[in-house]
Amino acid sequence: MVKVVLLGSDEIALPAFLAVRALPGVTVAAVYSQPDRPSGRGQEVRPNAVAAWAREEGLTLLQPERLGSADAVALAGMGAELGVVMAYGQMLKDDFLAATVRGMVNFHGSLLPALRGATPVESAIALGLSETGVTLQQIVRRLDAGPVHARAKLRASDEESRAGLRRRIGALAGELARDALPTVLAGASVVTPQDETAVTYSRRLTKADAGLDFHSSAVELSRRVRALEGWPGSAFVHRGVTVKAGAAEPASAAATAPGTVLESGRRGVLIACGEGALLVTRMQRAGGRMLPAAEFLSGHPVHVGEVIASAPMPALVSPTPFPRPGGA
Repeated sequence: MVKVVLLGSDEIALPAFLAVRALPGVTVAAVYSQPDRPSGRGQEVRPNAVAAWAREEGLTLLQPERLGSADAVALAGMGAELGVVMAYGQMLKDDFLAATVRGMVNFHGSLLPALRGATPVESAIALGLSETGVTLQQIVRRLDAGPVHARAKLRASDEESRAGLRRRIGALAGELARDALPTVLAGASVVTPQDETAVTYSRRLTKADAGLDFHSSAVELSRRVRALEGWPGSAFVHRGVTVKAGAAEPASAAATAPGTVLESGRRGVLIACGEGALLVTRMQRAGGRMLPAAEFLSGHPVHVGEVIASAPMPALVSPTPFPRPGGA
């Protein structure tokens, strides 16, 4: 049996890991995942989806806060042929990468070299890309810069949400694992260097990304709402109350001062933008539930003619690497 190790901390990785485990002649020596952390309103300590799956399946689960030299030594002692990574959450150092026979490969949720970094799925939606996919790359000590073993593409819809596209990207990674990993494990895969002239970068999301700048176009804002659904979400402040926009769509409107409320009723709240207008159809107050517009407005009226202030909207994508938090 050929031994592999799996490294992941997010539900999106599960289809790929299931496919790896189902490959003939392959056994999973260990699963590496991030430690259990507080989550939800009650901040109960819970495992992530990959860790929970590993426990349910009785697999060896390792959850170091930070991988160190001792972890590399322990991995080398397992005699694993390959490490398979998707959405793990830690940078892997040279000693760890060298601890398996064929190094480590990563399933990345974009068509590299586009959208290297932490949020390729969200960034693809925010940019309105018509095509994205999954890349299987050999891991090197530079962010998502390793040579490519294989790619799989999919068409992206301009109405697709973050959750929906993540499900499809995860499923596609599972198909790519089934089709491409046997060749990698056999040492027969031919890799292709990435085109460094075409690189773009995505970054981790923060609470500061929730703001909406109504000077932007309605199309851009609707994409951002779909891209950031869940956390951190998208929100605006109305009469001192933070209102999360759960669903929104672009609409036509005459040129009006950005942020002006043009309509407020059963259909939703229509807000003027730099180009067009944004129709917000689902809303939520802090501590409340996400509600259809009519229900929300019955408890929190928004009046035509009011002006909603814009907030900064930091770029999610850059042609150069984003600074690390804290300047590290």
